[in-house]
Formats: sequence, C-alpha cells, structure tokens
Amino acid sequence: MTGPLALVAVAVWWTVAIVVGWALIYWPFLPHSFSYAGALDPARRAGFLDALYLSVVTLSTLGFGDIVPADGWLRVATPLEALLGFALLTAVVSWISQVYPALTRRRTLALRLATLRRAEHPADRFGPATTARLLSDLAADVIQVRVDLAQHAETYYFHDSDDDASLAAMAGYAVDLAVRGQTSAHVEVRTAAAMLARALEDLAAVLNQEFLHLDTDEPERVLRAYETDHIRGSRPTRGSRPTRG
Repeated sequence: MTGPLALVAVAVWWTVAIVVGWALIYWPFLPHSFSYAGALDPARRAGFLDALYLSVVTLSTLGFGDIVPADGWLRVATPLEALLGFALLTAVVSWISQVYPALTRRRTLALRLATLRRAEHPADRFGPATTARLLSDLAADVIQVRVDLAQHAETYYFHDSDDDASLAAMAGYAVDLAVRGQTSAHVEVRTAAAMLARALEDLAAVLNQEFLHLDTDEPERVLRAYETDHIRGSRPTRGSRPTRG
C-alpha cells in the first residue's frame, strides 16, 4: 500500500499546506477587511476557524459569498487562491494519469517475460531474425521502464501481487536471455542480446542509485536485491549479498 498511500498523502499535504497558508494570510485581516452577510456577526467571525473556512471555500471555488474581501488587495489576492485550487486539481490528476501508465508498462514487460519463460527457451525455437527482433523489443521495454523509474520514482513502491506481473520477479530471466543471446552464432542475435544486457545494466544502476543503495554496481546482484525487496518484502542489508530461494 506504500505507493498508493504516498500519492494520497502528497495530494492531501499539498491541499492542507495551501489551505492553512492562505488562512494565515486572511486571519489578521478579519473582520475589518471583509464584508459579511447580514445574518453573520463580524465580531464573532474573526477567529482562525473562520479564516480556515474562508480559505477552503475559496480554494474549492464554492464562493458562498457570506464572507467576501472588502480591501482592494484582498479582492485581488483571493482569486489567486481559487486559481491555485484549479492548479492543484490539475496537478493531482496529471500526476496520477502519468503514474499508472508507467506501472502498466512495467507490468506488461514482466508479463511478456513470464510468457517467454513458459515457452521454454524461445531463442532455441525461433529463427535468428525473430530472436533478434524479440530481444531488441525487450531492450526497448527495459529502457522505457528505466525512464519511468527515473521520472516517477514513486512507482517503485507499488506492489505487484502476481509474480508474473512483477518485473522484480522476472528481471533474472531477462538477464538469462541476454546471456544466452550473446553466445549465439548469429551476429544480429548477439547484437540484440548485448543491447538487452546494457539496458538491464542501466536499469540496475537506477535501482541501486535511487532505491537500494548497495555497495556494488554488479547488475545481477542489484537485480537480485530488487527481487528480494519486492517479492520477499524485506530490504537487503547494505553490502550484503541477497540469496535466491
């Protein structure tokens, strides 16, 4: 739940910070710089809760009109908070709409690898052209996942309940494909396999630098630590060599 809860927590924090910040701006000017509806007693509507209420109503653009700014600068400043409300909603929606496609790409890559593994050594069954194209496509997908992790680090903390949809569980098989491909007798297969191997190295570098912080840059060790962190639910000790069950 860490990833989804982090999205919610950040959005809530943004909202609370804006609401409280603008309430602190309004509070010293209550009630003399505001106009009140006839049913309200200005002397009893000058506390921080009233400033907080005004800030929430303004941010959400409800505009009840029971408390409105009277001073010139407040009449200019108050709409700015409403604009921040629009910006906040847009930012949250845009953020979420970018995070979940990144998760989909990562899980799709994992499912492709799981399907290939169930096909039992596809490199031995397909022709060299097909194998080279397959390895090249996998390399491109790994590169996309590396970019997604660099741009949306929060996606690292989303759990994949199905091992077949978990890149952490399938990364080791991708390494095996790259190693086998580089021993092929066909140059196009070796080239594509080398591309996949380099893409996995770059992915491991991002994982280690941003999340795992191991004292090694060996891709296989980093990817095993990635598997341990996601599949077994415990972070490896710094500098230790995680084991595969």
